Amino acid sequence: MQKRTLGNDLEVSAVGFGCMGMSQSYGPNPGDTQEMIALIRSAVERGVTFFDTAEVYGPFANEELVGEALAPLRDRVVIATKFGFDFDPDGRQTGLNSRPEHIKQAAEGSLRRLGIETIDLYYQHRVDPDVPIEEVAGAVKDLIEDGKVRHFGMSEAAARTIRRAHAVQPVAAVQSEYSLWWRRPEEEVLPALEELGIGFVPYSPLGKGFLTGKIDENASFSGDDIRNTIPRFAQEARKANRALVDLLGEIARRKDATPAQIALAWLLAQKPWIVPIPGTRRPERLDENIGASAIELTPDDLRDIESVSSQVTVQGARYPEHLERMTDR
Repeated sequence: MQKRTLGNDLEVSAVGFGCMGMSQSYGPNPGDTQEMIALIRSAVERGVTFFDTAEVYGPFANEELVGEALAPLRDRVVIATKFGFDFDPDGRQTGLNSRPEHIKQAAEGSLRRLGIETIDLYYQHRVDPDVPIEEVAGAVKDLIEDGKVRHFGMSEAAARTIRRAHAVQPVAAVQSEYSLWWRRPEEEVLPALEELGIGFVPYSPLGKGFLTGKIDENASFSGDDIRNTIPRFAQEARKANRALVDLLGEIARRKDATPAQIALAWLLAQKPWIVPIPGTRRPERLDENIGASAIELTPDDLRDIESVSSQVTVQGARYPEHLERMTDR
C-alpha cells in the first residue's frame, strides 16, 4: 500500500484502521478476542501500518486489545491513542479532563495497556473548555521531550484552537469526522491544516457504515449500538439519505468498485495528507477498505461525485446534541 505523511515526518499507510468498533459502539462486542487480534495482524500483512485506539474505548479494553495484537509487529506500525476524559473507580467515563497532570497520568496508563515505550501519535480526544489549549500542548510537549510520545494530535478541534496549540507544540495530525455525508471540515479546518502543514485523519469515513450501501430504512440495530442515538440513523432519515448511496453506487459500478470504496477513494483524492481510518470486524470488509487505496478517481470522476452528492441534502444531525456540543471548539 502507498504511504502518506502526517505533519512533517509521520509516515503511515494511505488507509489506516480504526479499532474502536472492536470494543464498543456497534452492537454486541465480538466474543472471540483472538479473531480481532488475527484481523489486526492480517491488516499489517496487507500493508496497513496505522492503528487508532483510545483509553475511553471500552474503556481501556481497546488499548489492551491493540497492544496485544501489535506486540510482535511493533517495529512495523504506528499506534495512535487519545487522552482527555475522567473515569470513576469503576472505569466509567465521567467527563472531560485535560489538566496537564492528568494528561501525564493518562499517558502512563496507555503506555502500560499498549505495552509500548512510546506513543507514536497522542491526540487530545476532545477540547476541554476548562483548560487552556496552550497548557495541553505544553503537557504533550513535555511527554515528547521525555520520549513517551512522538507526535501531538487533536480531535474535533476548531481551526482557531488548532492554531493556538500548534504555536506551542507542532500538531502532526487532526482527527475529525469527514466523509461524503459530513463535510464541515472543508469550511475552516482543512484550509488551516494545509496552511500549517498538519495531516488530517477522517474517522467514520464511511458514515458509520451507511456509505457502504448495506444499511437502509428497514435495518435494525441492537440496543447498545450507538446508531440508535444518532438522528441521522432515524428510519425516515435513512430512507432519505439512501439517495446519496444510490448515486455513489452508480459511480461504483462504472469503476468496478463498491460504494464504500468510492467513498474512501474520494477522501484519498481530496489531499495527499488525508488518511482515513475505517474500522471493521470482518476480513472481507478489511479487504474492501484496503482495495480503495488502489482506485484512481479521474478529475471527471471527482466532478461526477461532486455533482451527484450536491443533489442530496443529508437528513438528520450526525450526533445527539450533547455529543455535538463537545466538537468544534
